[in-house]
Amino acid sequence: MPNIRTRLLVVLVVLFGSLAVAGVPSATAATLPDSLWFDESPLTVQNGRFVDGNGREVVLRGYNVSGETKLEENSGLPFASVADARKSATALRALGGGNSVRFLLSWAYAEPTRGTLDTAYLAAATDQMRAFLDAGIRVYPDFHQDLYSRHLFNSGSWYTGDGAPKWAVDLGSYPQESCGICLFWGQNITQNQAVTKAQYDFWHNAYGVQDSFLDTAQKTMAYVRQHLGDAEFAGIVGFDPYNEPYAGSYDSGQTSRTWEQNLLWPFYQRFRARMDAAGWQDKPAFVEPNLFWNANIASQKQEGGLLDAGTLGSRYVFNTHFYDQKAISGILMWGNASDGQYASDFGTVRDRASAAGTAAVVSEFGHPLSGSTAGKAPTVDKAMYQALDSRQPGSSWWSNPSASGPVLSGNQWQWDLYNGRHHELMNGNPDKVRTSGDAWNDEDLSAVRLDDSGAVTLRQDARLLDRVYPAATAGTTLAFTYEDRSRDGSTTLTWNPVPNSLPNVAQLVGSGQYGLLVWRSGGGSAPTELHLPASFPTAGTTVVSDLGAVYGPPAYTASAPVAAAPEPGGTGSRRLLLTDADSGVLHYALVTNGATAPSAALLSAARSELASWVAARF
Repeated sequence: MPNIRTRLLVVLVVLFGSLAVAGVPSATAATLPDSLWFDESPLTVQNGRFVDGNGREVVLRGYNVSGETKLEENSGLPFASVADARKSATALRALGGGNSVRFLLSWAYAEPTRGTLDTAYLAAATDQMRAFLDAGIRVYPDFHQDLYSRHLFNSGSWYTGDGAPKWAVDLGSYPQESCGICLFWGQNITQNQAVTKAQYDFWHNAYGVQDSFLDTAQKTMAYVRQHLGDAEFAGIVGFDPYNEPYAGSYDSGQTSRTWEQNLLWPFYQRFRARMDAAGWQDKPAFVEPNLFWNANIASQKQEGGLLDAGTLGSRYVFNTHFYDQKAISGILMWGNASDGQYASDFGTVRDRASAAGTAAVVSEFGHPLSGSTAGKAPTVDKAMYQALDSRQPGSSWWSNPSASGPVLSGNQWQWDLYNGRHHELMNGNPDKVRTSGDAWNDEDLSAVRLDDSGAVTLRQDARLLDRVYPAATAGTTLAFTYEDRSRDGSTTLTWNPVPNSLPNVAQLVGSGQYGLLVWRSGGGSAPTELHLPASFPTAGTTVVSDLGAVYGPPAYTASAPVAAAPEPGGTGSRRLLLTDADSGVLHYALVTNGATAPSAALLSAARSELASWVAARF
């Protein structure tokens, strides 16, 4: 019995990463550069939030890596090499402020021959995943598809797809593909009969194709689990089973809602069982509802949102996308987005996840960076980030912050190193070589590219992308806002100015960027953690909190209530760490780069104003 107890203790240490006594830091061995004692624990879903091993609420922010997987030029991998993956991961952390990626995988390359797993492909994909895990970035893989498969399309077609292997398409004897008069590739989803029939067959498991997909998914997950170390696997958040599901067509009497209930949700339950069998029991499935459930064009919207799936709980995450199709159309929305533009749309995501009893993630959002509507991108993307941060517009945030709602996790589409430098033979056609943009159906949404020297360069305003956000909150987040002061051309967009009723806070912030977090402590010893953008150099950052008011926060120690430290992974990115020693207590922290050596009197006055404001509003 003593030996059994000893072995059980070792197993528990491996599984949970630490043995902790209340109030005493755990002794987890750090595996990443710059890692601290509270880092590197696996995430779970509890009470509708992502939670780490220290009980902190975690927000995932980052990008999709990447649309390159949809292309043939690098054999369905996000990167041409592990070196490129590492370069991308470092830049994503240091330039883009991301702590997570949605990592795209290809069924066509994982199972090119029916029943045969391509382990060389999975080995390469796992090595590229590891590059992000080594940079301290959490990962959730996604089996990606668009328009079901590229193999549905003719070599001279205007469009292409990705996802299913050729053998799966050959089984169906699908009609000649044609979208008719289609201005956007997405119209193929509902108008191209080859696509709609193939989608229909998948959901009805015709020819056993869904069974084959699930077999491959299980083998893929088992391979990843077996070829990542325990510490690396702790950085895997979960798995996205299927990108943007759609019925193809409905059976007689069937609706979008009953399709979700009778076909989509059972598929997710089957996928969940495969996760368990592959050793992913403690990681959630990131399940997406019907693609059109939250469309913002009335004629496209279809009832859904997994309304009949019951309580999703800790085993599933409510995972959705949002694009402003009105803005993308160039016709249905004139002009730019504005303050609070998407508060209602993202509020719907919060409400649906809350009703389902689970966490939410907006795993795709963004706007084209070239084409006739590209001029809207600075305001559309700012409004989307604003809606991720809070369900309140800037105009009402200060007066009603308690209605802010949970901070949403989200991954922007996309982070493609090869943007503008592709060499993709569209549908295998050597006379249709695509080099510009994302090289896929004329899309161009990558936030980055490589410059002529091979360095990763942002294509969007760094003030928009590299943001303050609460990466981990020791307790319960009550409200958060971030004014990024991003630009639309030469115009600075300020949608959430500090109100005149807080003159000292306004003076402290000036024309700078600022974030403000309000939370209630949870009794743990790990600190609350805010990402510090590159525009917030430690020596020039001001923090005003009930925990202390400092200019140039000191290096982290467990006894420093307000401090700064590198983020784990050795990428040079940084974070603000706020340590409380209580439970159930209201705390606040303002962080800004707008002040230059503020006086002690100004810090004190600003602190008094914020304390009064918090007391009045919460």
